[in-house]
Amino acid sequence: NNNNKLNKKKMLIPKKNRLAVYKHLFAEGVLVAKNDFAAPRHPNLDVPNLEVIKLMQSLVSRGYATRLYNWRHHYYTLTNEGIEYLRQFLHLPSDIVPNTLKKVNRPERPERSEERGGYRGDRGERGERGERGE
Repeated sequence: NNNNKLNKKKMLIPKKNRLAVYKHLFAEGVLVAKNDFAAPRHPNLDVPNLEVIKLMQSLVSRGYATRLYNWRHHYYTLTNEGIEYLRQFLHLPSDIVPNTLKKVNRPERPERSEERGGYRGDRGERGERGERGE
């Protein structure tokens, strides 16, 4: 059993890369990474794609993020515990939150009027189904 622990390889990731990934993840609340270990860089970060995937794999295993895999892409989302962990790791105040938790003020949608097709009451000459002689 001890041999298994000794044989596991740990990946050493430079601190600047870890900080870049964590800052981006905290700011957005989500992260997408293509399942391409040979990619020289992540498209949104100046960090090798493999390091991004391995950092996120570590956060998922500790319960700080969730992972969804679809069409050769990993989709990671921070959990509440992950937000607290990164807030402590990055020394951020509690009033700063990821974009996924920010309330977006959108203008209210106008009510649909009958003229725009919002109400389909009277069917005109077409009649209802079954009344067309079928």
